[in-house]
Amino acid sequence: MTAIQPPGLPFSQACENNQAPILAVLAQAFADRRHVLEIGSGTGQHGVYFAPRLPHLVWQTSDLAENHAGIRAWHARHPAPNLRPPLLLDLQGSDWPPGAFDAVFTSNTTHIVAWPLVQRLFALSGAHLPPGGVLAVYGPFNYGGGFTSDSNRAFDAWLRARDPASGIRHFEDIAALAARHGLAPERDHAMPANNRLLVLRRGGAQA
Repeated sequence: MTAIQPPGLPFSQACENNQAPILAVLAQAFADRRHVLEIGSGTGQHGVYFAPRLPHLVWQTSDLAENHAGIRAWHARHPAPNLRPPLLLDLQGSDWPPGAFDAVFTSNTTHIVAWPLVQRLFALSGAHLPPGGVLAVYGPFNYGGGFTSDSNRAFDAWLRARDPASGIRHFEDIAALAARHGLAPERDHAMPANNRLLVLRRGGAQA
């Protein structure tokens, strides 16, 4: 179902489409977590949806400075007591933000940003999450060196035409990168529209 875009707010139809399936996974993956850092909050739609539905968590948004106004506008429209205004986080050079985060969530970032920034996202998460900390990564991935669907193949071509440094990443490369930073794949959830939600845990705990 196509949602009606609120006037004056940044909007992603993909966010509207995937929120409920993501929430179903996060409710389990973050059941024992308390303070989540969302890296790349984008429009802000995910934060305002997840925070009130995961009331045991503090949901901390973050993004580049140019996206903060839109995120704050969504927060103003849909306030929640456990939702925090965006912090500046630029994977190009920002330090880990202050806060006792025991989980990280990132959606549709690994295929958008360049590979060195994907590497830094995992390096920061591995260095700063506590033992048992959870990293949840949503988006499309390739498996066994190939695309999982024709639509993902076409999406990858579109991404690379727009920015040659972007593109759908290989699950095997993500798993190897995670391992270098002490993050072990715990669950790999199939999601609608040929996406996945990877749940990784620092310290190698297995489901």
